[in-house]
Amino acid sequence: MTKKNKIDISSLDLEKMKEMTTDKPGLLPYAHHSGGAIIRPEDKGKITGRALAAMESQTDMQMSQIYQQMQLLANQAKSIQNRVEISQRIYEATINFEPIINHIYYLYHKDSGEDVLSMVAPDEWGRKNKPNFIAEVKLLADHTWEILKKVN
Repeated sequence: MTKKNKIDISSLDLEKMKEMTTDKPGLLPYAHHSGGAIIRPEDKGKITGRALAAMESQTDMQMSQIYQQMQLLANQAKSIQNRVEISQRIYEATINFEPIINHIYYLYHKDSGEDVLSMVAPDEWGRKNKPNFIAEVKLLADHTWEILKKVN
């Protein structure tokens, strides 16, 4: 060996070298040997941008779900309102029988201006004196009427 390749052990400071080593090299903030993974500082702007994009995507999805739920509730409220309106109209109409729960009936409007609840379907009427069909309804247990078919 040449003189350049020789290591002078007396010039080494072993205490200083001991401080530069660790028992747990995986906890070092840098690669501890030449074959280690490259550790680069993260771009905090990129991290924040990705986090904000993920957050916006998630909140948009949740807002969409809430909007769909609101539409469903609005449709249910409108359906209930229609049931109340038709129920009021039926109870103000002429009824010549006692309606039975879960049976189907037909609401008509006569030329005389009065509404009539009937057990006769629109296709069962003769040609003469046929009233104007309004709705096919079913009496529910709470004594409101479900609209099965309605003329617009």
